[in-house]
Amino acid sequence: MFNSFIKNSRIFNYQRKWLAGDIIAGITVAVMLVPQAMAYALLAGLPPIIGLYASIVPLIIYAFIGSSHQMAVGPAAMVALLISAGVSQMAAPFSADYVSIAITLSLMVGVIQLLMGIFRLGFLTNFISHPVVSGFTSAAAIIILVSQLKSLLGIDAPRSEGLIETIHLLFVNISTINFYSVLLGGISIVILALSKKIHGLIPGALIAVFVTTLATWFFDLKSMGVNIVGEIPTGLPGFSVPSFSWDQIIALLPFAITISLIGFMESYSVAQKYAIKNKYDLYPNQDLVGLGLANVVGSFFKIFPVTGGFGRTAANANAGANTQLAAIITAILIAITLLFLTPLFYYLPKSALAAVIIMAVLSLIDIHEIKHLWKVKKSDLVLLLITVAATWFLGIKEGVIVGVAVSVAWFVYKTSRPHVAILGKLNECEDYRNIKRFKHAKEQDGVLVVRMDAQLYYANATFFKVTIKSILNKTVKKRMIHTIVIDASGINQIDSSAVSVLVTLKEELNKQTINLVFSGVKGPVKDVLKLSEYWDDCCKFLNTHKAVTFAQSNYNNDENDENHISGEKI
Repeated sequence: MFNSFIKNSRIFNYQRKWLAGDIIAGITVAVMLVPQAMAYALLAGLPPIIGLYASIVPLIIYAFIGSSHQMAVGPAAMVALLISAGVSQMAAPFSADYVSIAITLSLMVGVIQLLMGIFRLGFLTNFISHPVVSGFTSAAAIIILVSQLKSLLGIDAPRSEGLIETIHLLFVNISTINFYSVLLGGISIVILALSKKIHGLIPGALIAVFVTTLATWFFDLKSMGVNIVGEIPTGLPGFSVPSFSWDQIIALLPFAITISLIGFMESYSVAQKYAIKNKYDLYPNQDLVGLGLANVVGSFFKIFPVTGGFGRTAANANAGANTQLAAIITAILIAITLLFLTPLFYYLPKSALAAVIIMAVLSLIDIHEIKHLWKVKKSDLVLLLITVAATWFLGIKEGVIVGVAVSVAWFVYKTSRPHVAILGKLNECEDYRNIKRFKHAKEQDGVLVVRMDAQLYYANATFFKVTIKSILNKTVKKRMIHTIVIDASGINQIDSSAVSVLVTLKEELNKQTINLVFSGVKGPVKDVLKLSEYWDDCCKFLNTHKAVTFAQSNYNNDENDENHISGEKI
């Protein structure tokens, strides 16, 4: 396994021409990550220094194992919100117990992702549909945005997790707004917006932090009620074994699984975008191992769960990153910051960090996807809105669970009631098409041609049988039917339950002197059908036209035969 990791990593096959781009990208991301890491730590209910700790070891670990050349690993807003939702139920935010539990959560997330990678379970993320991910991301982004209004406006209100409760507390305590906090937050937003508009690589977050910190110190805004970060310890994180209890693990497990899946999906989606753009292969299970080890090893150096971030990865790629050496350079610069520069952040106003978070999560609110689903598929839009509502009114963890459950339930419902079409022959050719979509498609004398577009299994076999009999009952009122041809080209799989249902259908049709044959049967389906004694010759036709022609000629030649066309004869 690790030989393939080395083969897929550019770090072990480095070329000198990549160095300049990696250096520039490493510096660019470091400048962006310092304020972001502190802001996301506060969002998670942790001291700012934990965010800086989480920006060193995980970056180095992933650099040597991950398959993405551009992905920037580190703290992320979505994961921070999930940490806050889970850990705040067990300890008070910013307390020593809270920090300890968050570190334990990092270890758990890492172990889950590591095991998923080792056992090649990356496909499990496919069960979380895109509308669910988009709905959860947009809903969580709104929750994050609203939660930061307290710090942005300098409102003195208790910390809360639910959207409705947070909005209520904001209105109740609206009279405690601090004008100077609003001013500093507003200046930060303007700087961030202008820097992004002028050029994406301008370090707007660092400029905003520098300007507002300087203003807070120069005008002594702390004495005027502005909340500041305060003292940040100097020095690198020391090695320590995470402490935990089994009760904590059981309580944290739902959040650990959610963070593992959502974090990986966020990472892999952005990594895939730049892998396609830069024309190289990405290996999901290798990335799971990389992220897993980043969190596991990092947990021994006081980190909270990390993942790949959209904004930082984009900045990393746009700055010219060619390999994960850029991430190692970023980690080194964060380490230098911890060793020598943390006293400079003492007067950093929390309203500025709130602005950094707000501007970062605005891009996660996917209005375009809502418009797209309204136009393309409204059932998926309903799924998205259900996920949004569940996340807002039930909770973060519950939002994901409800979204996935409804998504799977909808999938089961749709596959249990598959699309069944009546086919007719197109003029002057041998093609058969849905008569509802092709007006020139004509049904053939004495033959009913039906196509099913789904796998045939226990959940939909009875529905298929009932549908066939319903179509037959409506059709025989118009014309005499002696053969039903099932175009099986759309059936990829079949199980034993479905075979039993088809045998029953065939026997019932034979009593009505109607024969049942199949055309276009695929190999895997034919292999299963051949195991039944009733299906020796009924699925030998390669295409529908041959089945219809054969059925008509045999009926005409043997018109007075009791069964018209026997299954054995065909």
